[in-house]
Amino acid sequence: MSGSGTRSAAYGLLPADTTEDVRTRGAGVSRQIAVLPVGSFEQHGPFLPLATDTLVACAVAREIAAAHPVHLLPPVTISCSHEHAAWPGTVSISSVTLHAVIRDIAASLRRSGVDALVLVNGHGGNYVLGNVVQESSAHGESMALFPAAEDWETARERAGVRTSLLTDMHAGEIETSILLHAHPELVRTGYETGDFVADDRRHLLTLGMSAYTDSGVIGRPSLGSPEKGKALLESLADSFGAYVSLFTGDARG
Repeated sequence: MSGSGTRSAAYGLLPADTTEDVRTRGAGVSRQIAVLPVGSFEQHGPFLPLATDTLVACAVAREIAAAHPVHLLPPVTISCSHEHAAWPGTVSISSVTLHAVIRDIAASLRRSGVDALVLVNGHGGNYVLGNVVQESSAHGESMALFPAAEDWETARERAGVRTSLLTDMHAGEIETSILLHAHPELVRTGYETGDFVADDRRHLLTLGMSAYTDSGVIGRPSLGSPEKGKALLESLADSFGAYVSLFTGDARG
């Protein structure tokens, strides 16, 4: 079942649903699934905005909502970006706080009859989200984290992204491509010459990003294109069908 015919269009970062939209869509599915974009507010070099991870997570979530009958939530916009603290503009909350926020949202959804929650994570440093999902699942609650590395790898191959997931760490080909497609007005000049590679980052958690890059970029943004961004989002929406099936048993998504 496609979500596109049963929901109001979502623009920008916020869903445009009314409560009646949610009620109608919920009545047409065997089990309601909510999708929560989780971004960050951190440096992305001199050419992508601080809100990049939130914009990416929301773009993925909107693509999912256009293809599947999910309950699209507004994003969590500040998360765990401590490794980027050396750059001005970056704002973080503790992993404990993020854990508590996700748990509270999940509990609120369950009280309203939406018991399956998928976290669409746009920031690789949100390691605690994996713990939230593990703990929730152990308690018999329905929660998942998306996209998995396998989903990103499939999307990378389908979109013709040339940079590996290891190299494309931050403000690289993938993020630049998605923003060139979804929010081109926010991409500033400079990405064309902004490439920087640092594949050996074994002390990142101890030293932070500034030990590995002066610009804040690790990846090859010069390879980004709107066509790749569009293909990345389409692939991720297709991959999400497996998560729908996981919670509903409906192989059609």
